[in-house]
Amino acid sequence: MNKKSFEYSMSYREELTNSIEPSFIFSKKPLNRFKFDKTNNKNNNLNKIEQINELKKLINSIQNCNLKDNSKKLILGDGNINSPIMIVGEAPGAEEEKTGKIFEGETGVLLEKMLQAIDLKKNNIYSSYAINFRTPEDRKPTSQEIKRYSIFLKEHISIVDPKILVLFGSTAMESVTSSNERISNERGNWKEIILKNKTYPLMVTFNPSYLIRFPENKKYSWEDLKKIKKKIKDLNIKI
Repeated sequence: MNKKSFEYSMSYREELTNSIEPSFIFSKKPLNRFKFDKTNNKNNNLNKIEQINELKKLINSIQNCNLKDNSKKLILGDGNINSPIMIVGEAPGAEEEKTGKIFEGETGVLLEKMLQAIDLKKNNIYSSYAINFRTPEDRKPTSQEIKRYSIFLKEHISIVDPKILVLFGSTAMESVTSSNERISNERGNWKEIILKNKTYPLMVTFNPSYLIRFPENKKYSWEDLKKIKKKIKDLNIKI
């Protein structure tokens, strides 16, 4: 590592370590504060890739982590890194660990259908997880694990800098908002998260894997999806 790269890495780590916890604000009114600017897209993309690579190194440097020690690989994110929409799931499973991609298998098929229903394609948005390693026997992550990895997810969100954030499931919700309320009480309402003095509108909804087990709740998920589609239109986002 040359001196310039080392200084960048140390600065990046110090900034991440000293990150301020986000403020969480509830809002029922539509938020129309953002403009999607495609200027300097190539330079922005290179800068994001550099930051993502540094974030990967930082996560891989974690010590005394059972998740990391018992997992085959780190799964950070995939899709369009410049997309104005970022979605966050719970944690990778067997299929994701095998392919290195986000939302694979039956869960991925359902997610594709959900996105297509509001005129979106998975490869046109950016996807990530609240936990970057597969949990033993695909169990739900503990609150301690969620808290430990939340700092990396929040940094990940800041790097991607989306215009809309969609959190699939209670783990993603707890990681970003620190709320451990029942997701049935939190889903379907637009909220805001403030990271590094920047505000991101977010929607909490059911995880596709949950909907596979409890298909009767798809009707509520559809209501959430329609609100996401409306927000895209209100913010004049082009994908």
